[in-house]
Amino acid sequence: MTELPKTFDPAEIETRWYSHWEDRGLFAPERPGAEPWTLVNPPPNVTGSLHIGHALDNTLQDVLVRHARLKGMDARWVVGTDHAGIATQMVVERQLNEKQQKRTDFSRDEFVAKVWEWKAESGGEITQQLRRLGCSMDWANERFTMDEGFSKAVLKVFVDLYRQGLLYRDKRLVNWDPGLGTAISDLEVETHDMKGSFWHLRYPLEDGSGFIQVATTRPETMLADMAVAVHPSDARYAALVGKNVKLPITGRLIPIVTDEHADPELGSGAVKITPGHDFNDFEVGKRAGFKPGEMLNMLDAKAAIAQTSDGLIPPELIGMDRFEARKAVVARLKAEGFLIPHVDKDGGEHDAEPRTIATPYGDRSNVVIEPWLTDQWYVDAATLAKPAIEAVRSGATRIVPKSWEKTYFNWMENIQPWCVSRQLWWGHRIPAWFAEDGSIYVAESEAEAQAQAGVARYGEGWEEADEVALTQDSDVLDTWFSSALWPFATMGWPDEDVKALGRYPNDVLISGFDILFFWDARMMMQGLHFMGDVPFKTLYLHGLVRAADGQKMSKSKGNVVNPLGLIDQYGADALRFFMAAMESQGRDIKMDEQRIAGYRNFATKLWNAARFAQSNGIGASATLEPPAAELAVNRWIIAETVATVQALDLALADLRFDEAANTIYQFTWSRFCDWYLELIKPVLNEDAVHHPWMGEETRAVAGWVLDQILVMLHPFMPFITEELWSKMGPRDRDLIVSNWPRVDAVSIDPAAAADINWLIRVIGEVRAAKNELGIAPGVMLTAYSRGANQETERRVNAFYTALRKLARVQDVHHQAAPEGGALQIVVDEATFVIPLGDVIDLEAEKARLTKAIAAAEKERDSLAGRLNNPSFVEKAKPEAVEKARADHAEKAAEAERLSAALARLG
Repeated sequence: MTELPKTFDPAEIETRWYSHWEDRGLFAPERPGAEPWTLVNPPPNVTGSLHIGHALDNTLQDVLVRHARLKGMDARWVVGTDHAGIATQMVVERQLNEKQQKRTDFSRDEFVAKVWEWKAESGGEITQQLRRLGCSMDWANERFTMDEGFSKAVLKVFVDLYRQGLLYRDKRLVNWDPGLGTAISDLEVETHDMKGSFWHLRYPLEDGSGFIQVATTRPETMLADMAVAVHPSDARYAALVGKNVKLPITGRLIPIVTDEHADPELGSGAVKITPGHDFNDFEVGKRAGFKPGEMLNMLDAKAAIAQTSDGLIPPELIGMDRFEARKAVVARLKAEGFLIPHVDKDGGEHDAEPRTIATPYGDRSNVVIEPWLTDQWYVDAATLAKPAIEAVRSGATRIVPKSWEKTYFNWMENIQPWCVSRQLWWGHRIPAWFAEDGSIYVAESEAEAQAQAGVARYGEGWEEADEVALTQDSDVLDTWFSSALWPFATMGWPDEDVKALGRYPNDVLISGFDILFFWDARMMMQGLHFMGDVPFKTLYLHGLVRAADGQKMSKSKGNVVNPLGLIDQYGADALRFFMAAMESQGRDIKMDEQRIAGYRNFATKLWNAARFAQSNGIGASATLEPPAAELAVNRWIIAETVATVQALDLALADLRFDEAANTIYQFTWSRFCDWYLELIKPVLNEDAVHHPWMGEETRAVAGWVLDQILVMLHPFMPFITEELWSKMGPRDRDLIVSNWPRVDAVSIDPAAAADINWLIRVIGEVRAAKNELGIAPGVMLTAYSRGANQETERRVNAFYTALRKLARVQDVHHQAAPEGGALQIVVDEATFVIPLGDVIDLEAEKARLTKAIAAAEKERDSLAGRLNNPSFVEKAKPEAVEKARADHAEKAAEAERLSAALARLG
């Protein structure tokens, strides 16, 4: 046994123990013959740093993996980073810009080499930060989505999907980021409400018989209009359907078509259709018979005006920025009489109607996103989604919380083709080669592609002919495509049979709900298709960590919380415990630094309990099973420990992290520290002098219980528990690879439990009553029992020492109490009457309580009135309503507590 310092210092302990665990390879799955248990970490961007969401996500994962490891499983927690195509390329380009250089100053290979140099020097900072959080990941097998083995898996999946007809090249609309010059995913688009305008336009009919009115928030797109749509049931336009309008500025003739997209109740009921620049219009255009290859594109990659294929855009507009072109188009429409002025409520005329418009921005470039018609690679997601839908319906994968299933099904059943190509230099380059005749050859290597091209052009004897000139596609794959392979490509696939090795499927995946579609669902699709089985048996979706006032954290709001700062201040254990204790099956978590401080106090309390144990000769337990015990207090704490282990196992099996954390917290703080250690003090001191066996038994039981606490608490607070484990006595192994408590066969003594629970209630009631009445805790009182049965009289006699030491009740007489004011405490059938005439002024105390009750009730009722007022609840700020509810609950509880104190005085 090594004496513990007086002060608990998290920083020193955390650094020392993490290095110890990692240096000795204790995170590695190396238990031959043990049941495999696998979890993969959602790979953070290689450019990233630990944020509060990572702290939540990784804490929950570490709780599960440490629990599985302690249960004797061959626990594997795969760690790695994502190459983060756009983010990483931007980082390196910014570094070049600082040197007055740009990407295009280099060849593609030279630039990619610079990215690899950056990764070697600066990439992966977050992996060091995950260590600070205490994540017990298998660092010896760290993966990267661009490493050689993973890249091999990516190429195989792309080629196989292409050959199976599930991956193809197509011309469709994408979210185009003009700032980055690439297509981006929906996840990378942020929508902001912006002040904008709504212009009303006249489109003249070809025959000169009149106009049809349309409206738009983007008048420049009229340069690529291909139709005007009206609703099939709109009688106003029935005679015009099939006729043409002659577009202003371009003079293009476009048809009037019917489509249910047009809403007769909205505006004029007629809608301009620009299929090359609007997602809804694209679908309308297809229904009207336009093939994507025929749709007009009026923008280049930088969102400047480009000539359409019909050559009808005036030359003076070509090359103009889209927003400058907007001004020019509006001015020309106005000059030529095609702009309908907006009349405001005061009769004033304006070019446009002011509107608030939901505008899409690139989350990294902060540039307005354009729907852009371009050739990209797509995966047939609808086909791949069908088995993934069935897997959840059948229960092969369960989603927790179950409420997310509806969202999952809705998205998967309406899934669109998945655009997997990006116009970047950093990433997995698409394994497709183009010949001069337009043929495409998809293969895992250029040599394979050359073989395909040779056979296609020259037949089987192509080897003797000249090679075909091939050019590899310059695009790279979307990072979501590669990360969708994470559950099996990290395990050695395709070179190893990862299912046979027990590495697939994963047992659980923990993920934020915000990437359910972008990552989780795509892993389901790819895993089922290539492995024939679900990638994970359980998908747990957690909520967001929000600021204390409930707002979403953002740099612009200045309310972002740095988890590393919290670790510096309170220790990783306290932050981890907060995350677990607050995680309630998918609900958002509000930051509460006071609670983190409270969990730091919890760690300190455990530390002091261990110091108390050491000072009383209590050390490491010699057995996994509880020691034999005769004393009721020891048999009680053994029963409480068994119940805690069982409750904790059940909570973790159900992924109820808050319940699990609260279970071990309450047992440690209340049952063990506050009650058991207090109850055994007399046994360790006075009683042990006369009955040495009592002290020996109690030390053995206390040591065993403390050991079980350290093991149960370890998944949540790994650092302090490992430190205490090492200091309490000699061990044959570190706590991280120790054994979970074995309690299934432990016999429980209900009578002992009933006795101690009775004793705790009596002591608790006396202490609470003293506190309510302002009586000093150390004041000795005398009690008289009324209505006590033989069992209660036996307990009073048996626990006389504890009642005297802890309740400060020096005598309990089984007879009528003297006349006069007294405190009354009811426990089961007995009423304990405690005369107070010599202790306090009863009448004054009754008056004080009566006045305090009235004040509390008045405030309670006033707050209830506000909360029952719909106007307040609906119009006040949410945080004001929440505070009113909290204050109401506090005053209601205060009134109830004071009333109970008054009632006790009789």
